[in-house]
Amino acid sequence: MANFFRNYIFKNLSYKLVSLLIAVMLWWGVGRDQRSIEMPLTVPLEFQNPPSHLQFNSNYPFEAHITLRGPERVLEELSPSEVHAVVDLQGAGPGERTYSVSRSNIRVPRDVNVVQIVPSQFHISFDRTTVRSVPVQPRVIGTLLSGYGISGVSSDPATVNIVGPERRVEAVQAAITDPVDATGVVGRASFTTHAYVGDSLVRVESPETIRVTVDTSKTTGSAGKQ
Repeated sequence: MANFFRNYIFKNLSYKLVSLLIAVMLWWGVGRDQRSIEMPLTVPLEFQNPPSHLQFNSNYPFEAHITLRGPERVLEELSPSEVHAVVDLQGAGPGERTYSVSRSNIRVPRDVNVVQIVPSQFHISFDRTTVRSVPVQPRVIGTLLSGYGISGVSSDPATVNIVGPERRVEAVQAAITDPVDATGVVGRASFTTHAYVGDSLVRVESPETIRVTVDTSKTTGSAGKQ
């Protein structure tokens, strides 16, 4: 019996232990790869063939909440940039349209499957792109010296072009400047600022900066916050 252990068990024992360790690691790795899990992921919609003469008239986030199933190791190492939810806008025109998002719209790595998509449909409104000139409305804040009041406010330029979906652009009355602080101004002071539009789908086309000039003069009463 001693010879048996010596010749067959303990002979080249170190090599046998290394081989056993390698076998265990391979078994664990293969078993781990074969174990499937599910993982939720939120991805933005990617639009193909968007019409150049139209803009989105919907401002809710275009993103899909999907559930993926695949090998544990693959999903643990998965980067969100490897998953794409693609919608083809070919042929879109002004108005409203519903687009379905199915498994065929989701691009995932090999060995990964899509088991759920929420929502599975997106209702998108399109409108023609338009440009319109609107007045600049300066916004002045601050506290003037006692006995002084604002006698005039002007902006240079007095108007700016705004661009966006036609119906939203037509609803905008003015572009508002970031607030300028006229605290302590006596006589005239100029400020450099920017203008914006409250609608997130409409933007100021140009210029990049607005010069607001504030004139103050003495009044019969005291002035407080403007």
